[in-house]
Amino acid sequence: MPPRLLLADPAFVADALTFASRAARFTTEGVRLQASGGVLAMTAAPLAPKGIGDATPTVLAMRTVAADPELVCDLVVEASALSAMDGEPASLALPETALSPAWAGISPPRSGWEQRAPLDSSLLASKAQGGIAHVADAVPTDAGEDAVRAVRASVWGAPDDDLGGLPLGSAFAALSMGFISGAESARVLVSGPWSRISLQRGHVLVRGPLARGLGPVRSTGPGGR
Repeated sequence: MPPRLLLADPAFVADALTFASRAARFTTEGVRLQASGGVLAMTAAPLAPKGIGDATPTVLAMRTVAADPELVCDLVVEASALSAMDGEPASLALPETALSPAWAGISPPRSGWEQRAPLDSSLLASKAQGGIAHVADAVPTDAGEDAVRAVRASVWGAPDDDLGGLPLGSAFAALSMGFISGAESARVLVSGPWSRISLQRGHVLVRGPLARGLGPVRSTGPGGR
């Protein structure tokens, strides 16, 4: 029997496989599976640098699903190798081997997040679509892999004033991983070098300089300053 992860019910298995299939379209470096306390956090890197000199930002996408309260794990596996388990509809079948991508060696903090001004989901979608068009226009015909990566790094790594200084790649990750669906105000939080955009369908995490232009959300009224 292949190794497996027991989730809360079959619906969460389908949810996990949808996340993995989307991740597989953008990265071959797998999905990180971290489980404890009845929650499975799935993380992938739609954008990440490939070696020294690559200016591509590290942009992570995360979604959580309910799992067996006794499940504890932390591993990275090939996204396309995850599957539903025959005869056990609430179980996620794992491949026999694990991966060790560089991006999985750094983890966002679990606490200490400070709220910033929110971002509208329509703005994120518009910025992502504009960036996709920019990449398509800027990549030369018959360009090699290095040239393509250089263009993508320059577009997705550029800080965007409308996003409060977050790289444009954060909007790309939110759209490409299916986190944007209808009108929504996305929460923005910062902890040390990490920034997080939280939507109902998932989170985008960026490691890098603090976002510019997004001041802390402060209370108003007699007690606020």
